[in-house]
Amino acid sequence: MQDFAEGHQFIGGRLRSGSSGETFDVTNPADGRIVETVTLADTTDVDSAVAAASAAFPEWSRATPADRAGALNRLAAVLAERAEDFARAETAQAGKPIKLTREFDVPGTIDNVSYFAGAARNLEGKASAEYTGDHTSSIRREPIGVVGSIAPWNYPLQMAAWKILPAIASGNTIVLKPAEITPLTSLMFAQACTDAGIPDGVVNVVTGKGRTVGEYLMAHRDVSMISFTGSTGVGKRVAEVAIQTVKRMHLELGGKAPFVVFDDADLDAAVHGAVAASLINTGQDCTAATRAYVQRPLFDAFVEGVAELYAAVRHGDTMDPSTDNGPLVSRRQQESVAGFIERARGYGAKIVVGGEAPGGDLANGAFYRPTLVTGVAQDAEIVQDEIFGPVLVVLPFDSDEEGIRLANDTPYGLAASAWTRDVFRAGRATREIQAGCVWVNDHIPIISDMPHGGYKASGFGKDMSQYSFDEYTNVKHVMYDITAVAKKDWHRTIFGDR
Repeated sequence: MQDFAEGHQFIGGRLRSGSSGETFDVTNPADGRIVETVTLADTTDVDSAVAAASAAFPEWSRATPADRAGALNRLAAVLAERAEDFARAETAQAGKPIKLTREFDVPGTIDNVSYFAGAARNLEGKASAEYTGDHTSSIRREPIGVVGSIAPWNYPLQMAAWKILPAIASGNTIVLKPAEITPLTSLMFAQACTDAGIPDGVVNVVTGKGRTVGEYLMAHRDVSMISFTGSTGVGKRVAEVAIQTVKRMHLELGGKAPFVVFDDADLDAAVHGAVAASLINTGQDCTAATRAYVQRPLFDAFVEGVAELYAAVRHGDTMDPSTDNGPLVSRRQQESVAGFIERARGYGAKIVVGGEAPGGDLANGAFYRPTLVTGVAQDAEIVQDEIFGPVLVVLPFDSDEEGIRLANDTPYGLAASAWTRDVFRAGRATREIQAGCVWVNDHIPIISDMPHGGYKASGFGKDMSQYSFDEYTNVKHVMYDITAVAKKDWHRTIFGDR
């Protein structure tokens, strides 16, 4: 892992210590071991980072698309060389199983970089043409300025990339604040940017507390846009702060993804899909399957199948490639998940399997067993609220109409899936389920080429894909007179006659 002896802020192309005088212990949630003691930023560090980003903006925004693409291609190569270091650091700070970081987090991040290297050379706009007959109109896409981004703790490396890449590929500069409990791979990513030849000040990282550093960054007069990924509750606060200076906002917020199984579905595929989709990253994923609606003829067999696979999930050393599921990110998150389960027991839920923290050596970490819940109503807390843990609630439905209605019956709309062999059922589900992504006969895969973002309380705006440039660019209409006529016909509507 990278040596952070110089500090835990990355400003103007180099690491430096935070100015707050405070420290924070980044701990491995698998065993409670201290991974790194971080020196935290204060508002003066934010000012320095924004100043560095502002100073770098004129040159970077004028760089050709080819130059920006070349820098990103070099970054992809640097990340590939350091892939194992990134995987081990991500596992240590976030508690992810090493096979997840090696096979998902790190390769996905490198692919994101490669994608945006190409996308940087393809900023789309409407074709130049004579729409009035007397003028040529064209569209310019221009970078916004300094972007202030706040990333979550569940995918520290990938979320840093999702924030940084579309911003800088389109010519902006950025100040990123990672979650204070998982800052290390964001700092490593910023260092890799510099090592790849991206100019100093284009990518900056400040590590500090959300209530001080985060809010100050959002409100900063020299920050032109805020991009935030996190809970809907915190997203509302982001909006309150950002609106005071009328900043552009991109919000990717909470989710409560439905997993709708129709009675003609491949049961084995649905069972395996539900286990993988609900337990990815120990359920700490806003697109994870959290509530399964199963048409009544398949309900009992589905519950039995998921319970059997849940019971076989392997916990253990997160550096062991055979470990399936890691801990939750912290004791606090473990307590939060346990609280949902205990309250559900209080209102009559049936805990089919799980519902407890494991003992033995695993008790030193923030582990929680995969938990399958039935016997609750649609309006129960455990159905309506985001748990962010390895918990799947299963409810039955009868008609197709009821299944789709229940799928839409939460405030969220980030992701969903429909399981059926019937093309017409699949088509109806993809049309009528209110979510930014609807999978058919699968749940979770994401690709750099396609957008990620939500409906309703899951926020607005897109990460990844060409669509993300809509968030990070201003669209300017440029209109040229082609007649060289001094007295235009439309002038008569203001003065004079025809």
